[in-house]
Amino acid sequence: MSIALTENAARHVERYLQKRGKGIGLRLGVRTTGCSGLAYKLEFVDDADATDSMFESHGVKVYIDPKSLPYLAGMELDYTREGLNEGFRFHNPNEKAQCGCGESFTV
Repeated sequence: MSIALTENAARHVERYLQKRGKGIGLRLGVRTTGCSGLAYKLEFVDDADATDSMFESHGVKVYIDPKSLPYLAGMELDYTREGLNEGFRFHNPNEKAQCGCGESFTV
């Protein structure tokens, strides 16, 4: 079971952490919301929680809380730019469907 970042995602996170001037990595999780049931959440980590699982990808530490780990196992996080749009893309093998607006998903 692993969580991976693409090189683009890792570079983006590293740049943002440097700009912030603090932080040890990125926390990925899920929350209950939306029309499909779950949504991804991202936040920068200043202090690790003892219950988190930690993965390292391209030099960036990724923290996952125990509740979110089963939903995110095997996921790859990418960062893309398409024209004027840019952002993180979640490639989650556990995802069965997304809502029409793309804000939430179901497993």
